Amino acid sequence: MSTAAARVAARVTALADAPIPAAIRAGVVAVVPLTIVGGLFMLLAHPPLPALEGRLAPWQPLLEIPVTATFGLIGLFVCLAVAYDLAERRGQDRLSALLLAGVPFLMLALDPASGAPRMEALGSAGILVAILVAIIAVETQGWLERRGAVIRMPAEVPRMVAESFASLVPLTVLLVGFWLLRFVAGFDLAEALARLFRPLVSALDTLPGIVVYAFLVAALWSVGINGDNALDTVVGPVFLQYLVENAAAWEAGTPPPWTTAQGFFTTFANVGGTGATLALALVLLNSRDPATRKVARLSLPSQIFQINEPLFFGLPIVLNPLLMVPYVACAVLLTGSTWLLMEAGLIGRPVVGIPWTTPPVIGHWLVTGGDWRAALWGAVSIPLAMAVWWPFARRYEAARRNAAAQAPAGTTSSSARSQNSA
Repeated sequence: MSTAAARVAARVTALADAPIPAAIRAGVVAVVPLTIVGGLFMLLAHPPLPALEGRLAPWQPLLEIPVTATFGLIGLFVCLAVAYDLAERRGQDRLSALLLAGVPFLMLALDPASGAPRMEALGSAGILVAILVAIIAVETQGWLERRGAVIRMPAEVPRMVAESFASLVPLTVLLVGFWLLRFVAGFDLAEALARLFRPLVSALDTLPGIVVYAFLVAALWSVGINGDNALDTVVGPVFLQYLVENAAAWEAGTPPPWTTAQGFFTTFANVGGTGATLALALVLLNSRDPATRKVARLSLPSQIFQINEPLFFGLPIVLNPLLMVPYVACAVLLTGSTWLLMEAGLIGRPVVGIPWTTPPVIGHWLVTGGDWRAALWGAVSIPLAMAVWWPFARRYEAARRNAAAQAPAGTTSSSARSQNSA
């Protein structure tokens, strides 16, 4: 990598790892277990097997309660998770941050006319507000503390008591500020953010938008930048909102509105990891180059669970012009073809949260709420990706063998390794 490219990569990585982007990313990831547990109860309440659905029908209202407690309150949990993580990164009191972010967020979820909580504001519709409130709360807490505008108690006062008094002024400032904004001035923060992010929300569910996203993720990874981390700060909350709304629609018996909900890219495009590298491992499983064959075989067990670092850095794919092309091409191909199949109604859309480490085919079936057609597409996508990887993998093997044959005795391995970036 050139010096200029290295500097760009370092800056992108530093930006992605800055406290606020990192906290947003961590907050969205932190609520993934909620979508998984909520999804499991949703599958029980609406099982894909008709015989089982009839047996569980009497229990459906009870089974839907955990769904409401997870998906229905996802905005609140995102707010708390982002505030906690950001406070930790800023070196501030984390428990106080939960209070400072949670109370204003709950206040903004109240109906101005009746004062009653609006459930939609606590769920997917409140995710963007939740993130903004969490950031404002923690940054306000830090700003006031640095200027000594908090109540300081004597050293002999117990720590928890001292911290509770220290949060009094920030909490007052935040509550009064948001109260004036929403209930006195009548400014709807949720509506303003929805208008601001509407182009992004709409674009990510289109074929050009999701293909560009897939290209960027794979392209960044191929030059050594964590593409997911670099982009998840922006797209993660949107994909999560898609999933929650899809789950609600599926539970209500209506078609899920979003194609690229959370789980779309990680399940359908990342078959064995970004770039569908499980297919590459299968192509190289019996490679005639001993080192390549060993890397492929050692990486295969982890790739079944979507972890491809052993292969990605072992061959390597990163900064290898020959393998970077199919790496990006597979991500784009599987993303585009899956979008078209879902839009045509040939396979189901994501409605259930699943761990990103769920093996292919199984993950395809689970994330779509038990759609066998999605599982079939998952099985088909592996040989499809293998066809993309095949000519590049064979050329890579040939380059390795030629380098080994031409290298002087004692320098075989280093010469062969040099071909990885040639």
